Amino acid sequence: MNKKSTSKTFDDDAPITQSDIKSGKLVLRKRATNGVILSNKQRVNIYLDSAIIEHFKAMAGERGYQTLINDALKQALQAESIEATIKKTIREELRKH
Repeated sequence: MNKKSTSKTFDDDAPITQSDIKSGKLVLRKRATNGVILSNKQRVNIYLDSAIIEHFKAMAGERGYQTLINDALKQALQAESIEATIKKTIREELRKH
């Protein structure tokens, strides 16, 4: 499946400006020597409630709602990890007393 990129493209000769960076539309990708894009992301198809999509689209503005969903999932994982660490620490402290 070949999907045409909707990302803004830049001329190789044109300098990247601060406004390009601030707009959030500039996507920096690392490429292998053969030109293949290196990424730690994986394409998935999921079904989400329409209310979830609308919420993130409203929050996103020009940034891209999928990026915000990804960030929210990362924060949920981090919060889960922090919660587990706090619970473990409390249990250890209670055993001491």
